[in-house]
Amino acid sequence: MGMGMRIRSVGVALRFAESVLLSGGQRQARRNAWAAVCEDRRHAADRRHAALASAGTGAAGAPGTAAGTAGAAPAAGASRTSGHR
Repeated sequence: MGMGMRIRSVGVALRFAESVLLSGGQRQARRNAWAAVCEDRRHAADRRHAALASAGTGAAGAPGTAAGTAGAAPAAGASRTSGHR
């Protein structure tokens, strides 16, 4: 490259473009939002793992809960939120 700067990866290039185009507050907000998305995905994976583990052992459910419903994902087509349309 003629400007004396070599971009090593797509991620580096995207972060450079982000730093040029976005102000500091917007950049931090985007990073915070992405961190929240990643955390939500980890929690969902943990819930799936726990549901599979309990289903694999044949557990009938914890006392005081309906069998098979604790941490279960919503049915296909069901909305995860209530009242928001």
